[in-house]
Amino acid sequence: MITFLQTYGMQLIVKTWQHIYISAFSLLLGVIVAVPIGILLTRVKPIANVVMSIASMLQTIPAMALLALMIPFFGIGAIPAIIALFIYSLLPILRNTYLGMEDVDPALIDAAKGMGMTSWQSIVKVELPMAAPVIMAGIRLSATYVIAWAALASYIGAGGLGDFIFNGLNLYRTDLILGGSIPVIILALIVDWLLGKLEAVVTPRTTQA
Repeated sequence: MITFLQTYGMQLIVKTWQHIYISAFSLLLGVIVAVPIGILLTRVKPIANVVMSIASMLQTIPAMALLALMIPFFGIGAIPAIIALFIYSLLPILRNTYLGMEDVDPALIDAAKGMGMTSWQSIVKVELPMAAPVIMAGIRLSATYVIAWAALASYIGAGGLGDFIFNGLNLYRTDLILGGSIPVIILALIVDWLLGKLEAVVTPRTTQA
Protein backbone atom coordinates (compact mmCIF):
# COMPACT_ATOMS: atom_id res chain seq x y z
CA MET A 1 0.00 0.00 0.00
CA ILE A 2 2.93 2.33 0.71
CA THR A 3 4.22 1.71 -2.80
CA PHE A 4 0.77 2.51 -4.18
CA LEU A 5 0.68 5.81 -2.30
CA GLN A 6 4.15 6.72 -3.48
CA THR A 7 3.24 5.98 -7.09
CA TYR A 8 -0.34 7.21 -7.23
CA GLY A 9 -0.51 9.67 -4.33
CA MET A 10 -1.42 12.73 -6.38
CA GLN A 11 -3.83 10.78 -8.55
CA LEU A 12 -5.48 9.44 -5.41
CA ILE A 13 -6.11 12.98 -4.18
CA VAL A 14 -7.59 14.03 -7.53
CA LYS A 15 -9.73 10.90 -7.87
CA THR A 16 -10.96 11.23 -4.29
CA TRP A 17 -12.00 14.83 -4.92
CA GLN A 18 -13.82 13.78 -8.10
CA HIS A 19 -15.58 11.04 -6.14
CA ILE A 20 -16.62 13.45 -3.39
CA TYR A 21 -17.86 16.01 -5.92
CA ILE A 22 -19.98 13.52 -7.86
CA SER A 23 -21.39 11.93 -4.71
CA ALA A 24 -22.09 15.18 -2.86
CA PHE A 25 -23.81 16.84 -5.81
CA SER A 26 -25.98 13.78 -6.45
CA LEU A 27 -26.96 13.49 -2.80
CA LEU A 28 -27.70 17.21 -2.51
CA LEU A 29 -30.01 17.02 -5.53
CA GLY A 30 -31.68 13.98 -4.00
CA VAL A 31 -32.36 15.82 -0.74
CA ILE A 32 -33.62 18.94 -2.52
CA VAL A 33 -36.07 16.90 -4.60
CA ALA A 34 -37.06 13.98 -2.36
CA VAL A 35 -37.73 15.80 0.92
CA PRO A 36 -40.30 18.26 -0.51
CA ILE A 37 -41.98 15.47 -2.48
CA GLY A 38 -42.11 13.30 0.63
CA ILE A 39 -43.75 16.14 2.55
CA LEU A 40 -46.19 16.77 -0.29
CA LEU A 41 -47.20 13.11 -0.38
CA THR A 42 -48.40 13.34 3.23
CA ARG A 43 -50.86 15.97 2.01
CA VAL A 44 -51.98 14.09 -1.11
CA LYS A 45 -51.96 10.51 0.13
CA PRO A 46 -53.93 8.97 -2.79
CA ILE A 47 -50.87 9.31 -5.06
CA ALA A 48 -48.30 8.34 -2.43
CA ASN A 49 -48.26 4.66 -3.36
CA VAL A 50 -47.91 5.48 -7.06
CA VAL A 51 -44.95 7.80 -6.50
CA MET A 52 -43.28 5.33 -4.14
CA SER A 53 -43.74 2.55 -6.68
CA ILE A 54 -42.11 4.65 -9.40
CA ALA A 55 -39.18 5.47 -7.12
CA SER A 56 -38.84 1.80 -6.19
CA MET A 57 -38.89 0.80 -9.85
CA LEU A 58 -36.09 3.25 -10.66
CA GLN A 59 -34.08 1.80 -7.78
CA THR A 60 -34.23 -1.68 -9.33
CA ILE A 61 -32.55 -0.65 -12.59
CA PRO A 62 -29.01 -2.10 -12.59
CA ALA A 63 -26.45 0.64 -12.01
CA MET A 64 -24.39 -0.15 -15.10
CA ALA A 65 -27.52 -0.21 -17.25
CA LEU A 66 -28.72 3.14 -15.94
CA LEU A 67 -25.32 4.71 -16.53
CA ALA A 68 -25.31 3.34 -20.07
CA LEU A 69 -28.81 4.74 -20.65
CA MET A 70 -27.56 8.21 -19.71
CA ILE A 71 -24.97 8.28 -22.51
CA PRO A 72 -27.32 8.88 -25.50
CA PHE A 73 -28.96 11.80 -23.69
CA PHE A 74 -26.13 13.42 -21.75
CA GLY A 75 -22.94 11.99 -23.24
CA ILE A 76 -20.13 10.87 -20.98
CA GLY A 77 -18.54 12.47 -17.95
CA ALA A 78 -19.73 13.79 -14.62
CA ILE A 79 -23.18 15.07 -15.64
CA PRO A 80 -24.74 11.71 -16.64
CA ALA A 81 -23.13 10.10 -13.59
CA ILE A 82 -24.62 12.74 -11.28
CA ILE A 83 -28.06 12.30 -12.84
CA ALA A 84 -27.92 8.52 -12.48
CA LEU A 85 -26.74 8.70 -8.87
CA PHE A 86 -29.38 11.33 -8.13
CA ILE A 87 -32.05 8.88 -9.32
CA TYR A 88 -30.62 6.19 -7.05
CA SER A 89 -30.56 8.54 -4.07
CA LEU A 90 -34.27 9.34 -4.23
CA LEU A 91 -36.01 6.30 -2.76
CA PRO A 92 -34.49 6.11 0.76
CA ILE A 93 -34.88 9.86 1.30
CA LEU A 94 -38.37 9.99 -0.19
CA ARG A 95 -39.62 6.97 1.75
CA ASN A 96 -38.13 8.07 5.06
CA THR A 97 -39.43 11.62 4.67
CA TYR A 98 -42.92 10.32 4.05
CA LEU A 99 -42.79 7.80 6.89
CA GLY A 100 -41.21 10.28 9.28
CA MET A 101 -43.86 12.91 8.59
CA GLU A 102 -46.64 10.33 8.86
CA ASP A 103 -45.29 9.14 12.20
CA VAL A 104 -45.57 12.55 13.86
CA ASP A 105 -48.04 12.45 16.74
CA PRO A 106 -51.38 13.85 15.46
CA ALA A 107 -51.87 15.49 18.85
CA LEU A 108 -48.85 17.70 18.17
CA ILE A 109 -50.25 18.72 14.80
CA ASP A 110 -53.63 19.50 16.38
CA ALA A 111 -51.89 21.53 19.07
CA ALA A 112 -50.05 23.50 16.38
CA LYS A 113 -53.35 24.24 14.64
CA GLY A 114 -54.86 25.24 17.96
CA MET A 115 -52.06 27.76 18.40
CA GLY A 116 -53.03 29.32 15.07
CA MET A 117 -50.21 27.90 12.98
CA THR A 118 -50.73 27.57 9.26
CA SER A 119 -50.08 24.24 7.55
CA TRP A 120 -46.67 25.53 6.40
CA GLN A 121 -45.75 26.71 9.89
CA SER A 122 -46.80 23.35 11.31
CA ILE A 123 -44.55 21.56 8.83
CA VAL A 124 -41.53 23.75 9.52
CA LYS A 125 -41.84 24.18 13.28
CA VAL A 126 -43.43 20.91 14.38
CA GLU A 127 -43.53 18.09 11.84
CA LEU A 128 -40.10 18.40 10.20
CA PRO A 129 -38.20 18.65 13.51
CA MET A 130 -40.04 15.61 14.86
CA ALA A 131 -39.47 13.67 11.63
CA ALA A 132 -35.80 14.72 11.41
CA PRO A 133 -34.29 11.48 12.81
CA VAL A 134 -36.15 9.32 10.28
CA ILE A 135 -35.37 11.69 7.40
CA MET A 136 -31.69 11.79 8.36
CA ALA A 137 -31.61 8.00 8.47
CA GLY A 138 -32.79 7.99 4.86
CA ILE A 139 -30.18 10.57 3.87
CA ARG A 140 -27.44 8.55 5.57
CA LEU A 141 -28.53 5.42 3.73
CA SER A 142 -28.62 7.28 0.42
CA ALA A 143 -25.18 8.75 1.07
CA THR A 144 -23.72 5.29 1.58
CA TYR A 145 -25.38 4.01 -1.59
CA VAL A 146 -24.26 6.99 -3.67
CA ILE A 147 -20.64 6.86 -2.51
CA ALA A 148 -20.47 3.15 -3.29
CA TRP A 149 -22.20 3.42 -6.66
CA ALA A 150 -20.13 6.47 -7.64
CA ALA A 151 -17.26 4.05 -8.21
CA LEU A 152 -19.17 2.83 -11.26
CA ALA A 153 -19.20 6.36 -12.69
CA SER A 154 -15.74 5.64 -14.06
CA TYR A 155 -17.50 3.41 -16.59
CA ILE A 156 -18.77 6.52 -18.41
CA GLY A 157 -15.69 8.66 -17.96
CA ALA A 158 -16.76 10.56 -14.85
CA GLY A 159 -13.53 9.82 -12.99
CA GLY A 160 -13.43 9.16 -9.29
CA LEU A 161 -11.97 6.28 -7.33
CA GLY A 162 -13.62 3.82 -9.69
CA ASP A 163 -10.82 4.57 -12.16
CA PHE A 164 -8.40 2.67 -9.95
CA ILE A 165 -10.83 -0.21 -9.54
CA PHE A 166 -11.59 -0.60 -13.26
CA ASN A 167 -7.93 -0.26 -14.21
CA GLY A 168 -7.06 -2.86 -11.60
CA LEU A 169 -9.65 -5.25 -12.99
CA ASN A 170 -8.42 -4.74 -16.55
CA LEU A 171 -4.76 -5.16 -15.62
CA TYR A 172 -5.26 -7.82 -12.94
CA ARG A 173 -3.67 -5.44 -10.42
CA THR A 174 -4.84 -6.11 -6.88
CA ASP A 175 -3.07 -3.01 -5.60
CA LEU A 176 -5.13 -0.77 -7.89
CA ILE A 177 -8.36 -2.50 -6.93
CA LEU A 178 -7.60 -2.07 -3.23
CA GLY A 179 -6.31 1.46 -3.85
CA GLY A 180 -9.73 2.41 -5.16
CA SER A 181 -11.91 0.27 -2.91
CA ILE A 182 -10.41 1.12 0.48
CA PRO A 183 -10.79 4.92 0.06
CA VAL A 184 -14.41 4.40 -1.02
CA ILE A 185 -15.09 2.45 2.17
CA ILE A 186 -13.30 5.03 4.32
CA LEU A 187 -15.16 7.87 2.61
CA ALA A 188 -18.52 6.18 3.18
CA LEU A 189 -17.73 5.65 6.87
CA ILE A 190 -16.60 9.25 7.35
CA VAL A 191 -19.67 10.68 5.64
CA ASP A 192 -21.98 8.41 7.64
CA TRP A 193 -20.28 9.56 10.85
CA LEU A 194 -20.59 13.23 9.88
CA LEU A 195 -24.25 12.82 8.97
CA GLY A 196 -24.78 11.04 12.28
CA LYS A 197 -23.41 14.12 14.05
CA LEU A 198 -25.70 16.32 11.96
CA GLU A 199 -28.63 14.09 12.84
CA ALA A 200 -27.92 14.63 16.53
CA VAL A 201 -27.89 18.39 15.98
CA VAL A 202 -31.19 18.59 14.08
CA THR A 203 -33.02 16.09 16.29
CA PRO A 204 -35.18 17.77 18.96
CA ARG A 205 -34.08 16.91 22.48
CA THR A 206 -37.53 15.53 23.25
CA THR A 207 -37.04 12.77 20.66
CA GLN A 208 -33.51 11.84 21.65
CA ALA A 209 -33.00 8.78 23.81
